[in-house]
Amino acid sequence: MKMNLTEWLQLLESRQPASFEMGTQRIDGVAKALDLQLTMPVITVAGTNGKGSTVRMLECILTAAGWRVGCFYSPHLIDFRERIAIGGAPADEKLLCECFARIEQALTANTQLVPPTYFEFITLAAADAFARQRCDAVIFEVGLGGRLDATNAFDADVAVITSVGIDHVEHLGGDRESIGREKAGIMRPGKPAVCGDLQPPASLVAHAQQLGARLLVRGRDFAARPAENSWNYQGQSLRCALPPPAMRGTHQYANAACALCALEQLEARLPVDQSAVRCGLAEAQLAGRFEVLPGPVSVVLDIAHNVPACERLADCLLDMGYFEHTFAVFGSLSRKDGTGMIKALAGRVDQWFIAPIGEDDERQQAADAAVAAVEAAGGKAGGFASIAQAAEAAHALAPKGARIVVLGSFLTVAQYRSGRGLDHAPPAAA
Repeated sequence: MKMNLTEWLQLLESRQPASFEMGTQRIDGVAKALDLQLTMPVITVAGTNGKGSTVRMLECILTAAGWRVGCFYSPHLIDFRERIAIGGAPADEKLLCECFARIEQALTANTQLVPPTYFEFITLAAADAFARQRCDAVIFEVGLGGRLDATNAFDADVAVITSVGIDHVEHLGGDRESIGREKAGIMRPGKPAVCGDLQPPASLVAHAQQLGARLLVRGRDFAARPAENSWNYQGQSLRCALPPPAMRGTHQYANAACALCALEQLEARLPVDQSAVRCGLAEAQLAGRFEVLPGPVSVVLDIAHNVPACERLADCLLDMGYFEHTFAVFGSLSRKDGTGMIKALAGRVDQWFIAPIGEDDERQQAADAAVAAVEAAGGKAGGFASIAQAAEAAHALAPKGARIVVLGSFLTVAQYRSGRGLDHAPPAAA
């Protein structure tokens, strides 16, 4: 029986085990059964923050250069089709369903295969779609960590690690050395690896040396150099008078530099001229990355979901200029450092509107702890039953000329957009 995309996703969600051991063994087995190989250049992007932005810049630059790009994003905000793009547009639903069916047939034909998880299944489907569509290049955004992530089943010709910060400690470890070691797992012997962290953990550097991977570090091997009304990229080559990245925030220059360094490593296979670089940087945008919705009350949507991301958000809010009132609609998952995220925005927010998100039993406790953290610091906060209610209260109170910041998680931004009736389409390259 044929199923549509919604039915496939519902089936995969119903099969998702309550717990499982991370690793690529399940996806490796299915890929072998499918004889699924990616012969085109593969770029895999990991990092605590900046992954999605860097992937988007790579996609737009390569597309502007005339290359057919397969792109896998993780996670999505509203529509599953945001995850998989081919040729600068969302992958065709019929194609995805055919890929899902091929994987299902392989599992049925070989009962010794261990069924993949939801994320592993869709990663396989994405790779199958890229292979069948004969993409010129493939870009994977790592879902979690790197070494044990499903995307790591496919060898990267260039590994990119945008940043290393404290996040997902329950899976990756509680310090930068442990986390850096996990992210370094996407590197391959003899292949280039790009690191956007100015001070990469020693574990990451050591892993590159052990593999014989050529590690390129921002600030040492490549850099973004500011210029008047533009910027210059300096690496193996020099690209001058580049337009500011379309995505806001000074941290996007670091992400752009990572993207350009990665492309330098593939110049012989995927040449990119200056006009494509300029076009791609100017057009690359993603919903929820310091996305500003103009109006009588300015709304900033940002998926910042850990302390380093909130520190960057605080800087971006300062760069926006003066607002007499700034309200925050906030919801974070219980496993996150919500208190630390709130502290990172101290002095930037006048009043907090906080609601629980997620599905675990501790979500209300996490929201209550966030309210308590604001009040303990002498701030004003209110608790609400949902992000929609928190947003409604913030908009009702915000005077003309005020600013509302929505942050804390992909879910927070998605629920705000849904509650406010904001249309959202999957990203498309220029």
